[in-house]
Amino acid sequence: MLKDLLNLTKPRIIRLNLIAAFGGFWVASKWEIDWLLLVWMLIGSALTMASSCVINNYWDRELDTKMDRTKDRALPSGRLGPGFVLGYGIVLGILGELVLFLAVGPLVGWLGLLGMFVYIVIYTMWLKRSSTWSTSIGGVSGAMPPVIGYCSVTQEIDAGAWLLFALLFLWQPAHFWSLAIRRVEEYRAAGFPLLPVVKGIHRTKLQMIPYVVLLLPVGILMYAYGYTGLVFLAISVLGGLFWAWHTLKGMGARNDEQWAKTNFLISVNYLMVVFLVMIVNTTGDGAWLP
Repeated sequence: MLKDLLNLTKPRIIRLNLIAAFGGFWVASKWEIDWLLLVWMLIGSALTMASSCVINNYWDRELDTKMDRTKDRALPSGRLGPGFVLGYGIVLGILGELVLFLAVGPLVGWLGLLGMFVYIVIYTMWLKRSSTWSTSIGGVSGAMPPVIGYCSVTQEIDAGAWLLFALLFLWQPAHFWSLAIRRVEEYRAAGFPLLPVVKGIHRTKLQMIPYVVLLLPVGILMYAYGYTGLVFLAISVLGGLFWAWHTLKGMGARNDEQWAKTNFLISVNYLMVVFLVMIVNTTGDGAWLP
């Protein structure tokens, strides 16, 4: 049961998003770290994200029975009851928001609520079942972690917050559509109107391109506004160019599944490397890299 309760929170997603939240916090702190504030921010963020993922699992329980990837989850397999899982998700959300509002700041609490609302109501309950725009608009919630981390320090939304938001918002569609292309028939059988299901794989590949290309100016602006150093600039641009090249290469790929698998792996590694370099190359007196 404990394993099922943990899996309902989608720990891999939480882990990746906590790295993003940590990165946003570090950029805003410029190496002058309030460690207690950092811990509270990470706890509150983890709880609110876990709540959103649990409620997402609750809402998708019937559709999950139609996909090989999800049919063995705790709800579709019957190991846990819907009422219990919904209550579990609500409790996690209340605890997370209490931590954010009381220990981190009201602005961050509201940002956490916005992220939860977009993911649960706009994405899960509405667009995921009705529109190809689910991935793009749902990306608002996925872009909140670094903004929450950043605003925990600044207590305001400024250019740095918007650039961090743009970085995650633009990263998500190409990342998720790469996975969706690989599993397009599963999503079709389950009735999810994702872009590759409704518009086809070629259109999906084409629509990935602007998102990936627009990541390049975001990295440049992070440096131009003084949030990061030259090493981050070089890594973000080179990584972005490599990902953009591979995405463009997909237009002529003969094996869509293999191309999508590689593109997915590139997207994951791009985000991890960019945020790690962002942390160590944040401008400030204690920066590790020039």
